[in-house]
Amino acid sequence: MRLRKEIDEMQEKDILLIAKISDALAHPARIKIFRYIMMQNKKRESVCNKNLVEHFDYAQATISQHVKKLKDAGLIEIRKEDRFSYYYVHLGTLNDYLVATKKFENMKA
Repeated sequence: MRLRKEIDEMQEKDILLIAKISDALAHPARIKIFRYIMMQNKKRESVCNKNLVEHFDYAQATISQHVKKLKDAGLIEIRKEDRFSYYYVHLGTLNDYLVATKKFENMKA
């Protein structure tokens, strides 16, 4: 009996993860921002808010709202240095999301 409950909780955990990350990526601007941060990180370049404002045609407040949604979902981490905040993609969360969506895709009704 206990084994079944653990399986159900694991599936529920995956479903909640898919919902949370999908919600964070549901806006085209957030996908673009996330992708930009990921590409810059891949090149080992730092990304701060001013970089995002320069790169995208969005107001600083709009970018901050989108970044907060990505951060709350665990997709990016923010590290503060002096008065600047630097953004880094959390690849572990992205990988967990991809694994969960793959499980979801392969589930039998």
